[in-house]
Amino acid sequence: MPDFTYLAEGPRTAIRPFTPADADEFTARARESRELHRPWLFPPTGPGTYDAYATALIEDPSRAGFLVCERDAGGAVAGFVNINNIVIGGFRCGALGYGAFAHAAGRGLMTEGLELVLRHAFGHLGLHRLEANIQPGNEASLALVRRAGFRLEGFSPDFLFIDGAWRDHERWAITAEMR
Repeated sequence: MPDFTYLAEGPRTAIRPFTPADADEFTARARESRELHRPWLFPPTGPGTYDAYATALIEDPSRAGFLVCERDAGGAVAGFVNINNIVIGGFRCGALGYGAFAHAAGRGLMTEGLELVLRHAFGHLGLHRLEANIQPGNEASLALVRRAGFRLEGFSPDFLFIDGAWRDHERWAITAEMR
């Protein structure tokens, strides 16, 4: 297990940044979770793809990546929440991407982990708004943002290219004032 310091802790989860040393655990969890993730999500499942993915989250100032870890399981990775396309200045916004791993799905860990990321984003990162773009049939993802207090703001046809096609998405958002 890599050395790390949690950025925030809740009763059952904690969040921390990605590290290169997380490759084996992250990719094993992603492979175990293929059935859960498809057709919505395609996290890296091998060392080479993980290295590129994590390096971007670690080095690119327009991105921030967080591993959601189970405190009672020795810090095992339960899922992840990434903030992409971070814009500062007058906008102070970012777009969320996230996923639970199969062993942790349906246990409320991602709800708690997302709450920790929201606090960190609106506090330490100084963001004002976070958006989540979700395919309409992804019921688990829609339920997560509803529980977190996001509001539905619209519908975007052919919004993102995923799994070989342009996919429709619902646009959900939350602001610091809504919290």
